[in-house]
Amino acid sequence: MLNTWSRYYHTLKFLKWTQIKYRLRYSLSSGINSPDPNGMFLPGQWDLKLEDSIPSYTSWLGNNHFNFLNIHYDFINKIDWNFAGHGKLWTYNLTYFEFLGQPNFPKEKGLELIHDFISQQATIKDGLEPFPISLRIIFWIKFIVKHKIQDHKIDQSLYGQLQMLYKKPEYHLLGNHLLENGFALFFGGHYFSDKKVLKLAREILVEQLNEQILSDGGHFELSPMYHQLMLFRILDCINLIKNNPGNSGDDITNLLTSKAELMLGWMMQITFHNGDMPLVNDSANGVAPTTETLKNYAARLGISPETKPLKTSGYRKIKMSGYELLVDVGNVGPDYIPGHAHSDTFSFLLYHRDQPLLVDTGISTYEKNNRRTEERSTSAHNTLTVSDLEQSEVWGGFRVARRAKITQLEETAGKITATHDGYRRINCEHRRTFFYDDQHLEIEDTLTGGHQGTAFFHFHPAAFLQLEDQVVIGEFGTIHFENADEIRLMPYLLATGFNQTTEAMRAIVRFKNRLRTIIKLT
Repeated sequence: MLNTWSRYYHTLKFLKWTQIKYRLRYSLSSGINSPDPNGMFLPGQWDLKLEDSIPSYTSWLGNNHFNFLNIHYDFINKIDWNFAGHGKLWTYNLTYFEFLGQPNFPKEKGLELIHDFISQQATIKDGLEPFPISLRIIFWIKFIVKHKIQDHKIDQSLYGQLQMLYKKPEYHLLGNHLLENGFALFFGGHYFSDKKVLKLAREILVEQLNEQILSDGGHFELSPMYHQLMLFRILDCINLIKNNPGNSGDDITNLLTSKAELMLGWMMQITFHNGDMPLVNDSANGVAPTTETLKNYAARLGISPETKPLKTSGYRKIKMSGYELLVDVGNVGPDYIPGHAHSDTFSFLLYHRDQPLLVDTGISTYEKNNRRTEERSTSAHNTLTVSDLEQSEVWGGFRVARRAKITQLEETAGKITATHDGYRRINCEHRRTFFYDDQHLEIEDTLTGGHQGTAFFHFHPAAFLQLEDQVVIGEFGTIHFENADEIRLMPYLLATGFNQTTEAMRAIVRFKNRLRTIIKLT
């Protein structure tokens, strides 16, 4: 019981007063269950103009057959928009209507599905929460504008959903949720020429973009996947402004443009040479647009990258002639919303000759289960535990209690040294130093207080390994562990996407006080 109360205390103490205030307000309110089907609404501006955006991933497979999060489901007779058989995130994806943007999606089928959703709207639950409403508003409007649809019933439902969102933006969550609300209000306000909605949209976007986009261009939740999603939304807003001038004002246009340029520069720096986006924190392939598609979309809109040195996001990217190294020497993310953070301080990714070698284990689920906890844990990353403790206490699917803080950081040519205090409760500090040159990489770990450490090194499935005389050998070269007490090669599950895993190997290295890892690449 004491541990439970401690966990709650160390989680809740970081919340902003805004989150607490709105959580109480929304919990005490009677709620808004469904748009009023007979309510008054403004006529939709179906004659808005938009350039082609980025196509959605294919998730509608014909008839009523869908594939979300790598799980197929065929509604044999009628779609149940409340279907919960594959978890809430699957239900969310069904109600986003993002499939309307997949290549060659039939207009007639889109209208059929939208009207079917509207016919069940009075009984819909998860799909009428603010987050899915936000994405659905954007995807419906993009579909309507593309096909120049004039439909009184759709406009009525869309305006009712917009009013629901207007009355209940996610101030209790903040982060990417509130930003998605702002993007949707911006689209909806333009579509209906609603000045009141546009005013709130501008307030949210100005405040949250300045809060959430760091000075080096990274999104503050430190998930490359969410970074790409937020950049995508900004580019769509720029698309809307560019093709419908006179409704937005120079201030919001300049803000969106400057943030897009910064985010584009960060994304292009952190992306590996072969086009892979680092799958760190909550990131998975097949959800956000790729770096290449975002770069091309931005170019069509006249947006060029502004590149600033990686700093405030905590990531460092080292590019040598034979390898690329991504290092995490930052804190877990914004204290008041670390839901997409992992316990991964000082973890690193290593690509050798444009191929992944040492990787993050990734994510395969958002469900609150043991797999989710394991994928966020310290041992799931290329860093180390001390006395089998977590450096940051991840729990509850999207919670973090006590968390590691960077207490010292020094960077010089060929060297990065940092210290974190995640093990302060046992009077231990962890210092990690990266030494690097063209063909040689060393990692030195030092623990204070005479503690036992366990370091983890997760290899990509394509890396064929053997352990000989305490040296890991592969086609890439060798890894030698100096001062190791025990070295084992053990299987682990690498997440290759939501609900997809494959077996790979990891090295588990036990040591006391100090470990020097010497990686020699061929």
